[in-house]
Amino acid sequence: MEKIRKQIVETVKRSENILLMPSTPVDGDSLGSSLALYLIFKKMGKQVTVVCADPIPDAFKFLPTTKVISDEFQGAKDFIVTLDCKKAKINTIRTKLEEDKVNIIITAKKGQFSSKDVSFQHGENKYDLIITVDTGDLEQLGRFYEDNTEMFTQIPLINIDHHASNDHFGKINYVDIMSSATTELLIPLIQDFERDTDMQLMDPDIATLLLAGIITDTGSFQNANTTPRSFAASAHLIKHGARQQEIIQHVFKTKNLSTLKLWGRILSKIKVDEQYRIVWSSINEKDLMDARANPDETGGIIDELLSNAPNSEIVLLLKQKSDGVISGSVRTPNESIDASQIAEMFGGGGHVQAAGFKIESDNFEETEKMVIEKVREFQQKRMKAGVNFEQKIDQKEPQQEEPKKTSTKKSSKKAEKPAKKSTKKKKSSSSEKPEEQKEESFTDFVIKTNMSDDGGTEMEDDVIYKFEE
Repeated sequence: MEKIRKQIVETVKRSENILLMPSTPVDGDSLGSSLALYLIFKKMGKQVTVVCADPIPDAFKFLPTTKVISDEFQGAKDFIVTLDCKKAKINTIRTKLEEDKVNIIITAKKGQFSSKDVSFQHGENKYDLIITVDTGDLEQLGRFYEDNTEMFTQIPLINIDHHASNDHFGKINYVDIMSSATTELLIPLIQDFERDTDMQLMDPDIATLLLAGIITDTGSFQNANTTPRSFAASAHLIKHGARQQEIIQHVFKTKNLSTLKLWGRILSKIKVDEQYRIVWSSINEKDLMDARANPDETGGIIDELLSNAPNSEIVLLLKQKSDGVISGSVRTPNESIDASQIAEMFGGGGHVQAAGFKIESDNFEETEKMVIEKVREFQQKRMKAGVNFEQKIDQKEPQQEEPKKTSTKKSSKKAEKPAKKSTKKKKSSSSEKPEEQKEESFTDFVIKTNMSDDGGTEMEDDVIYKFEE
């Protein structure tokens, strides 16, 4: 990870016009990541643009500098029509629209123009670096990617993310699936920028943006992706002025009346498949109109369904949008059921316990039936595999009991030998002078609790643990 961060620092140093792109639909992590980097790069004297295809949910408008995000984007290079005027002189140039065509009409003052005098070319790219944050694949950038696909192959792209389903589509891929949020990944990267520029870049606004990403992606430290690293990172950010209570108040304790009405409709439409342990609900355009709400106001309700639906193994929420897209959110209570595998069946992705997908369809009812049927098939295969595995274990158990009955004294003596060795070790260690006990820091505790069997840490300690004051 350290080498990748060094590559990012060097690439940013060489760049002047940087384009930051959070994933859609936007959430606290994608917003926090993009806006934190915006403030960092502005301090470094860079030209920075942040664009997002979806509107910012009201719950996140309190975050610093959200107004710099634009929903309009002209990323494509200019198309230049060049006219050679050596043989003729221009009198007038005018344009005329005809349905899907534009006629450029040039009247010569002297001489005459021919097709040989006309040439075409593209202008220079407006940006020299693209950075995507919290984006599993480029399709999550919405219409900005669809309308400018060539741009993403022509301009260097840095991909910063923490999703297990990430496609590693960037020239540089800074992806760590062990991080609870993308903002958690940015902390050591910002420290690298500080060392390289010899500037103090972290401030209370940036710390608040980073903490917002961790709090929202961990469900205020209630979700299963919460790790010791999450707490260590959060403590570091609060020490640097992150406004934790402000985040909690706006994200979890403030709800619009339209949101409450929409949640009521979602809860009233809950359906349960007890055989396959699926719980789901849905909202269509009429529900949104009646509640005077938008699809983004469903944030948080699926986690409420998961925590309050006993014996459920898969929780789904389907949302109909006005642009002919139906989005789905998937949650699972534990890692034995991979939510990202379910989302991938519909072209989506995400984490093991939280994932999402989008389907282009104008028929909401048929799409809902199709999705639920495929999820049932997924559960049927999974449950059948579990039963077959248990049967194999049951069949093997009688064979394992026989050697125990016929075990000899010779084998029991062999088993005792290691025990004698271990007692000798204890004696030799007890004769040595005991070392003085050192007070264990929180960082040491975090590293120790993440220690693997071979004595090394499961995650690089320099990724998150080595926070500088």
